[in-house]
Amino acid sequence: MKIRIKVTPNAKNEEVVREGDIFLVRVKEPPKEGKANRAVVKLLANYFKVSQSQVTIIAGSSNRNKTVEIL
Repeated sequence: MKIRIKVTPNAKNEEVVREGDIFLVRVKEPPKEGKANRAVVKLLANYFKVSQSQVTIIAGSSNRNKTVEIL
């Protein structure tokens, strides 16, 4: 399954909110050295109840708007 997400780094709370066909993902980590991306993968894995290895960022790794594949 492929989903589109919009990431907000440096947020106070970590959460996943679905708005239509886009998921808003808020993480506490800063967008430095891939920390926010790792936090996004972990949060989405928990949200969809899959392992972290089944969540892959396939587009937009250095952008707020990303495409993620969940196996």
